[in-house]
Order: sequence, then C-alpha cells, then structure tokens
Amino acid sequence: MTSKGAISPPMTDKVTIVWFRRDLRLHDNLALDHAGGGRTLPVFILDPVIDAQLGAAARLRLRHGLEALEASLKSAGLPLIFRRGDALAVLRDLISETGATDVAWTRLTDGPSIERDTKVKAALKDDGLNVESFNGFTLLDPWRVKTKDGEPYKVFTPYSRALTQHDVPPPVSAQSSFTPPDIIPASDDLASWRLDAPMGPVADALSAQIEAGEDAARDRLDEWLDGPGPRYADNRNRLDMPDACTGLSEYLALGEISPRTVWSMMDRAEGAKGVEAARRQLIWRDFAHMLLFHDPAMERENWRREWSAFPWRDDNDDAERWRRGETGVEVVDAAMRELWVTGRMHNRTRMITASYLTKHLMTHWRVGEAFFRDTLIDWDPANNAMGWQWVAGCGPDAAPFFRIFNPETQGEKFDPTGSYRKHWLKGEGAETFRAMRPKSHVRDATEKPGRIVDLADGRKRALEAWEKMRENGQTAQAEVEESNR
Repeated sequence: MTSKGAISPPMTDKVTIVWFRRDLRLHDNLALDHAGGGRTLPVFILDPVIDAQLGAAARLRLRHGLEALEASLKSAGLPLIFRRGDALAVLRDLISETGATDVAWTRLTDGPSIERDTKVKAALKDDGLNVESFNGFTLLDPWRVKTKDGEPYKVFTPYSRALTQHDVPPPVSAQSSFTPPDIIPASDDLASWRLDAPMGPVADALSAQIEAGEDAARDRLDEWLDGPGPRYADNRNRLDMPDACTGLSEYLALGEISPRTVWSMMDRAEGAKGVEAARRQLIWRDFAHMLLFHDPAMERENWRREWSAFPWRDDNDDAERWRRGETGVEVVDAAMRELWVTGRMHNRTRMITASYLTKHLMTHWRVGEAFFRDTLIDWDPANNAMGWQWVAGCGPDAAPFFRIFNPETQGEKFDPTGSYRKHWLKGEGAETFRAMRPKSHVRDATEKPGRIVDLADGRKRALEAWEKMRENGQTAQAEVEESNR
C-alpha cells in the first residue's frame, strides 16, 4: 500500500474511522455506534491477514457482503472506503488524509487477527488517537465465561450452563443517518480486487445463489421463526428438509447479522423447543471462539496434543476422490457435490463426511479442514477447526474416536425419503454439478463410482489404529476414562 498523500486535516468535529472486518452491518454495531453524531468514515482493508485466511468461496462471498454493506452505508449517507495493504499503514494514511481522531472496530478472536489488532491499537494510541474495540462477533467476549477456578471451559455442556447465567446484551439499534468527513479520501474499486477470480468459471453460477447483506439475513431469520423454527429440534438433522435449518451461518460468518440480534429476535418464540435448540447452536459457536482465543494453535494442531501419535495419512488419492464426491458412498458423495455447487453443506453431512475422511480413510483432519476452508461460503476459523477436531476425536469435548458414523445408516436415517441423495446423484443437482465442475473432476452424472474401502473394513482399520495408540500410552488419561464409560 503506497500512501495516497497527506492532506491537511479539516478543522471540524471529531472524525471516527470505523474499521469494518467481519461485522458487515449497521444494526448492533458498537464500533459504528461509537462514532455517535460525529463525522464517520467507514473503511474495509484487504490486509495480509484476510488475504491469507480466505479461501476461494469465502472471498467470493465477501465480495457480495461488501457490495451489500456499501449500498446500506450509502443509504445512510456514508461512503465505504476500500483500501488494500498493511492495516496499520492504511489507517495511518486515512488518519492523515481526514484528520481522524478516533478509530473503532469489532473484535475478532482468532490468533492472526488478535496479533494484528494488538499491534494496530498500541501504535495508534502512541500516535495520540483514541482507539476502541468492541464485542459483537460473539454473544460474549471469549474471556467472560470461566470455571470457578478462573480457567476456560473445555467441555461444552458446563460451558453452556455457565454462559446462560450471564445476560446477553441486547442489540443496539442502527442510527438512521450519519455525517461523513469533510474530505472523502480516495477508494480502491472493489471490482479491481477480483475477489471472485479464485472461483474461476463457476463464480457466476455460485454468485447467482447468494443473497448477501443485513436485510437478507434478517429476512431469513424472520422466515425461519415464522415457519420451521419451532420444529427445529425435531427436523434440524433432516437432509430432505433443508429449510428446517436457520440458514444463518454465512451471515454470522461475515457479521451481516449479530449473534445478539439472533438471540434477541428468538425471544418472540421463547419457550419453543426448536428455538431453544437453535440458541444452543449460538452457544456452541461462542464455545468454539472461546477455545480458539485460548489456544490459537487449534487451527493447525491437534487440541489434544497427544494425538500427534495417531497414524493419520497426509493428503492422498483417496482424499482426492472424497473431494470430488467419488467415494461410492451415496450420502458422502451427495454432500460433497452439494458443497461444490452451492458452497454450503448441511451440518449433519459435515459430520458424516468428516468422519468418513478421518476414520474410514484414515486421513488427517487438516486435509478436510483445508478443503472446507476453500469451498465453504460460511467459513469461520473457529467453527471449522473445532468441528473437524470434534469429529476426528482429537479436539475439545470431542466425540470419542470409536464413535464412527456408518454413512449408509446415517443416510437412511436423516434422508428417509431419499430425495437429498437422489437430487445430487441422479437429479438436477447432479446435472448442475457436472456443468459447474471441470470435466477432469467428474464421472458421468449418474454413474456410481466404486467404493474406496469397505465400510466395515475401514471401521476396523481405524479402531485398530486407535487401540494401538492407546496401548502405546499416547492417549491422554481423560480420553481413556471417557472410552470406558
């Protein structure tokens, strides 16, 4: 990022730079609210941290989110400035150009973001700026909920009970209008960033399925609350009932709606079994971010470090067939095709496909985590890392390794009508998949590939490896005790 040139600061009231990141909304945005009635300059910075984190699908989704945010801010009387480069250097340029006195943002809790933000805050305070950061990406800050001994929780159920003893702050209403600075600095053209380029020729097809922005998020929540929401607890695992799920994960991932807003809006159906189950998912999301805050290495290392002794394979030909949806296991292949075509995957099939890769195919969870990071439009660093490790057995509050999903049984149980599998293996979804993916990645849309491994043999192989690791004394005592219950 080269300086766009210093400009004499205007002699006006306070100017606040609001640094947007994963809070692409006006409602319940404490950083934006902090600007108050003063002059406000919203900015989004494509810095090296974001560049390194985002996979292809998430970059495309970000483009749509930024376009929606830009439109919302324009309606409220503000521009959205796009800049690319080192965050501190960009902010200093903007401060010089506008005479800004304040900088505010919503906190993030992954390791790279914390490291960047700590550096930026310290440097700008040394420069004489008033710098404030606010919660808003999670229900509560990740250090708020602790055990009686002052330690972070490691098991979800007691964490969930503890969190509900705290009051979740109500969302803050958005101001109806804002005042921009006297001087509006130059902005990059968002299109020039080519955020859709990594998706290649399928970018347009995926874009056509995306409804981005705060209004779309709130509309979806309204539809869910007034429709399938009360039955969520009963139907959330049904693959043949896709509308049973909230559909909010992509909006939460970019902060187009805040978890506090979702929590608050659910009050109108308070007491409904489905709504309480959905609130539990919000707590699970906080749990993931709390764990990542206390152990940033969780994104790349086994949370249970002793699992480094487990003989997972690195990337391999079987994993490539898994990625392509060519395992010969119907529900796995259907789910992987859904991911290719939509950038989304049902939570139940995330667990099924992850179990199959890490257990039946004995492939390291990092291989699957990396693929999901590249292909999910709702990618989230904490949810992705913890979800994979939870299924693999090496993570916090993990499912015991010996709990190996039988994907055939899972498919029959959660897709009892067979409509989900039929759609992606033989129906319209299969045809869309064939059209969207390069020919080298697919077989005939209706041809069923041979199985990589017999399910019983794969299960046996995985359990033998786990038992051998235990016999060698490499498994933590807590895992051994859990397996004997």
